[in-house]
Amino acid sequence: MLSRRSFLGALGLGVMGGSPLGFTAEPASGPRKRLAVITTEWRFHSHAWHMAERFLHGYPINGKWHRPALDVVSAYVDQKPDNDLSRSRADEFGFKIYPTIAETLRCGGDKLAVDAVLIIGEHGKYPKSEYEQTKYPRYEFFKQTTDVFRAEGEVRPVFNDKHLSWNWEWAREMVEIARELKVPFCAGSSLPVTWRMPDVDLPLDSDVEELMCLAMGGIDSYDFHALEVIQCMAERRRGGETGVVAMQALRGDAFWKGMESGSWGNGGWDPKLFDACLTRTQTLAQPETFSHRYPTAEQIRAWVKDPVAYRFEYADGVKATMLLMNGLVGDFTFAARLKNEPQPFSTLFYLPPTPNVVYSASLMAKAEETFMTGKSPTPIERTLLTTGLVEAGVRSLGSGQKRLETPHLQIRYQPPKESTFLRS
Repeated sequence: MLSRRSFLGALGLGVMGGSPLGFTAEPASGPRKRLAVITTEWRFHSHAWHMAERFLHGYPINGKWHRPALDVVSAYVDQKPDNDLSRSRADEFGFKIYPTIAETLRCGGDKLAVDAVLIIGEHGKYPKSEYEQTKYPRYEFFKQTTDVFRAEGEVRPVFNDKHLSWNWEWAREMVEIARELKVPFCAGSSLPVTWRMPDVDLPLDSDVEELMCLAMGGIDSYDFHALEVIQCMAERRRGGETGVVAMQALRGDAFWKGMESGSWGNGGWDPKLFDACLTRTQTLAQPETFSHRYPTAEQIRAWVKDPVAYRFEYADGVKATMLLMNGLVGDFTFAARLKNEPQPFSTLFYLPPTPNVVYSASLMAKAEETFMTGKSPTPIERTLLTTGLVEAGVRSLGSGQKRLETPHLQIRYQPPKESTFLRS
């Protein structure tokens, strides 16, 4: 079991407060830092396009166009499809693409030659696991990176896009390596740091009884985003994070039975939380000619062809449900039942539907903060726990939708005291 206090003491991570982003959007004075990008592929609308390019030409944040005090000096690109952009970006911005990760970190020389590492293991053609997980090589990228650190006797800050690995043991090993070598390590996706409507955070030390995220997308991808929505709120409850003791995933007929049950105790979830999520969504499906009508149970069944639910239980007794309901909604909403509160607490995690997706800039502001300060503004334990929740969810689905005990997910930590989501 990982303790937040002992983990941070060994790892050298901290929590940054102050501004809504926890980090000034003005470039730091002094020498510019050198950044290495390690990615699966770099094409239009890929995560490398969303993230790495923020460090090539800057990004809008807090009403300004911010240019990070970092230069991309090297890159490793695992796959180069016909629409690859890495080579043209290298020509335009003056960095070199190397054939191995070790050469990328050493810039072709014999010594570590970068100040920070951005790892993006998303997109590309990779095999699937027996549980429908894409085997993105995030662990392999991180391991090769830290092998260089170990050989050199020096470490650099690392940001890892999304969850840590499709393999739980590898994800845990990544955190253990970071702790051993004292690597400043930040990870995750845009959901915890994007805008919210309304602009609220779950109050610290709330007495939480049940949580929900209603979302869209598929398993092993958008389930991670939806679980991050839950976890960045859940960790703020009274006592902080206690870890998760059990997971059960539902799909198809089992999902509809859960929805009809009317409560967690009967095998489903609180319908008041579902209603609260529907009041926050901006993408609620509608019958033809209607603009904003609450859907009937029959309409929901007709529109949602492949519903998925993850029902999981925290060690302190709090219950949570993640719902993927493509055809009903196209965004991420959150609701919580708080003790002695008559109405659910709820909000929308807002992702603007525009190609340049400014919300990924807010995530790269967190990466930049890690690179510039050597401290992560968000807890790596959150990403480790959500990584484990994804793995447990798909494993439950692939094992007859059985309830699985998860003693390995009893991960304890305390959340940042300051809210870290985008507010301007």
